[in-house]
Amino acid sequence: MIYLDYAANTPIDKEVLDYYYEISQKYYGNPNSVHKIGRAAKEIIDKATENIAKNFGVSKEEIIYTSGATESNNMVIKGICERYKNNGKHIIVSSLEHNSIIASATVMQDKGFDVDLVPVNKEGLIDIEELKKLIRKDTILVSIVSVDSEIGLVQPIEEIAKFLRDYPNIHFHTDATQAVGKVKIDYSDVDLITFSPHKFYGVNGIGVLIKKKNTNLIPIISGGKSTTVYRSGTPVTPLIASVDKALDIALTNQENRYNYVLELNKRIINHLKKYDYIHINNTDKSIPFTINFSIRGIHSKDFAKMLEEKDIYISTKTSCCPENTPSKLVYALTKDKSLAATSLRVSLSHLTTNEEINSFLNTFDECIEELKKDGKI
Repeated sequence: MIYLDYAANTPIDKEVLDYYYEISQKYYGNPNSVHKIGRAAKEIIDKATENIAKNFGVSKEEIIYTSGATESNNMVIKGICERYKNNGKHIIVSSLEHNSIIASATVMQDKGFDVDLVPVNKEGLIDIEELKKLIRKDTILVSIVSVDSEIGLVQPIEEIAKFLRDYPNIHFHTDATQAVGKVKIDYSDVDLITFSPHKFYGVNGIGVLIKKKNTNLIPIISGGKSTTVYRSGTPVTPLIASVDKALDIALTNQENRYNYVLELNKRIINHLKKYDYIHINNTDKSIPFTINFSIRGIHSKDFAKMLEEKDIYISTKTSCCPENTPSKLVYALTKDKSLAATSLRVSLSHLTTNEEINSFLNTFDECIEELKKDGKI
């Protein structure tokens, strides 16, 4: 079995899993309880939160735990709109956003908010001049993904954040889910940051929202006591502790992992380029972890199925998109419907071996030959 869908989900690092188990066994008290066992659990949470905050240059009071990046993104879009609707009802998002951003913006649009999509240029980067043109007096939120989930384009977050400082009524959010642990981005001037550790070998079921002190929002979940007033629900000690552990491992090894995956990326890209009918959708601004390409005339789902039958697993687009639909992100970049309908995503990891890449490329060639014999290419 060869797994090449790490952008969708990663296996839990053994060290993280062992730590999760250890915390589960030793600190099982409710951290909201006033007794000794509860206080011990709370201390573990506080320590983990301090470490996470330190990695992002924020205070622990600015860390909010959720069930995942989808909830965090919903909380940002809906929570900011509800909190600042008296200041304006205009929000701007990019055309490369995750469905949790687009869907949340659509919900707010149904409630009377105006939503604008900022386009990308030929390199796949946010067109900052176009973004500036979209800003209005009643704009209250701009949300731009750090790295998108299909093409892996690294957006100029620092540059955008810098010029948005001149607009005190605008809150700037970035979905950093595909960026954390892969590329270094300075989030100092970003108001809201969201991510989930299951993208960097952590445990599923928890997400993080960093909300800077100068920004407020209306909670979308109310009720029991938690680590913050912005998201109710009993804190899950081992989940929070495991975020800290996974983040520490990912950041410590980030540069080495990046360089290793870069070499794998070059091998695959060079191999794909020998086929005239394959179009590489990545640009020079894409991270090496994500390779997106289209085989003209071959529906992406059909080719992915051919590979699956040979025990190789890739994806057609982000796993959260509806089946049998073209890639909205590929179309946003290429403006080509045929490329969007035939796009495939290979996502790599430091766990990916050269032997696996050899097998993948050999099998890829075999599938191409099968299509040729059938007259489909």
